[in-house]
Amino acid sequence: MIMERLMGLCAVVPATLLLTVSFFVLVVIQRIEKAGLKAFGYVVAALLWLGVALVGSLGIYTLATGRPPMMCMMRAKMCEMMVSGMMGVKEGMMKPGPMEKMPAAQK
Repeated sequence: MIMERLMGLCAVVPATLLLTVSFFVLVVIQRIEKAGLKAFGYVVAALLWLGVALVGSLGIYTLATGRPPMMCMMRAKMCEMMVSGMMGVKEGMMKPGPMEKMPAAQK
């Protein structure tokens, strides 16, 4: 449980890398004279900051709850797949793949 909570601290590494890249983007923008490239640079920097906000918020969520968000989604998907496997696939729900279409001698 403690280790899962501490996984939220790992969000510091990608956040730091993204902020470093955005700093260099902003430094390069100051040297560019074309307005179009400056606008593009500001958009790139804003997207990098948005990425930092997303990574940081997921790290804080993991620290607070002890449950990584992606792991929760994977568990939900696995449970869904297990339930559908137990119930069996109803006729017509899934199309047969290329292996099911082949005659038995060719398999």
